Amino acid sequence: MLELLLVASLGFLGSFGHCVGMCGPIAMALSLSNPDHGDQSRGRQVAFHLLLNLGRLLSYALVGAAIGGLGSVLVAGGQMAGVGSMLRRLIVLFTGSLLIGLGLRQVAPGWLPKIPLVHPLQGQLHDRLNRAMAQVSQSPHWWTPAALGLAWGLIPCGFLYAAQLKAAEATTPEGGALVMVAFGLGTVPMMVGVGISSAWFSRDRTSQLFKMGGWITLLIGVLTLMRTGDLMVDYTGHLALVGLALALVARPISKVWVQPLKYRRGLGVGSFVLAIAHTVHMLEHSWGWNPAVLTFMVPQHRWGMIAGISALMLMTPLTLTSTDRAQKRLGQAWRRLHLLSGPALLLGGLHCTLAGSSYLGSLRWSGWPLVHTVVLGTLVVGVFLFRSRWTWQWLRLERWYVAPK
Repeated sequence: MLELLLVASLGFLGSFGHCVGMCGPIAMALSLSNPDHGDQSRGRQVAFHLLLNLGRLLSYALVGAAIGGLGSVLVAGGQMAGVGSMLRRLIVLFTGSLLIGLGLRQVAPGWLPKIPLVHPLQGQLHDRLNRAMAQVSQSPHWWTPAALGLAWGLIPCGFLYAAQLKAAEATTPEGGALVMVAFGLGTVPMMVGVGISSAWFSRDRTSQLFKMGGWITLLIGVLTLMRTGDLMVDYTGHLALVGLALALVARPISKVWVQPLKYRRGLGVGSFVLAIAHTVHMLEHSWGWNPAVLTFMVPQHRWGMIAGISALMLMTPLTLTSTDRAQKRLGQAWRRLHLLSGPALLLGGLHCTLAGSSYLGSLRWSGWPLVHTVVLGTLVVGVFLFRSRWTWQWLRLERWYVAPK
């Protein structure tokens, strides 16, 4: 029930920004192209848009049932039996990570690149679809708006993907349909309102509400990663470490590979979100929310946990100040503060090494665990070497090195 409420809240808050921009023109075009639009009373206009959105909800439910049904087939076939299923883990990892990415794109559009295939209908194609649906809406039949709503619900939409991802996780037709209907119900008030009047909210207010929807998307993504068994503790922790490493090498390698520098802030914030998911997941699944477990650990694991907690504490002020406003207010102190990302990576690497993982093994000085430890240590040390001008000079590649401003 909690997740259905979150999905509905996501639809409601996100509709003030994304839906107004993407689907608002469709709703207004359908309303204006209705032959009786000028002669209709306010009640009949509301009825028209309620039917339109009822068709959209039915379309969402059918899509959700199909997506959830696909999941149920995979469960019945054994591919997704139990939380330990590798396919289920991969799907949940992809789903949670994509939801976190979508949430970050809502909160701060410039932090991450556009996710491929998330916005498939843009420009001329989107305009042509608007005109085609507007022409169909001129049919005088009472069921016309419901039929248009059915077609409207099938339009690919990046914002809609967040709900479809949760529907896929339901693994039953009923569960998938419920997720999609909950999401659709959240969007109904704004879509009906836009169809009747386009001036209910200021642009600034809709932007704020859209960002609130982004935070809910982030929360749903984190909750998704938490419901995956103990293995997700390792996945989220290592992904957080990789993201932080990319953020740290983004500047010196920007002449060779510019993408990490363009989205360095998103990488850093995303690493913090994954680290939070890693910590909460561990507290719930491994510790049972009992911090006293720390006192019963062997010294190696205890020091590993202390290193991880210290890394998270260092990352917290860096995330809270990852805004243009904070950078301007802090001035030179902002750069000195964000140099703490280096010690955070070092402590995070130490945490991963000492605590071990289900697929890398615990720290031992023999066999594959030793190989894994060396690889992890090389990653961390390599980041600091890439940040040093001396390394580029020694490799005779100094012309590719980008120094800090």
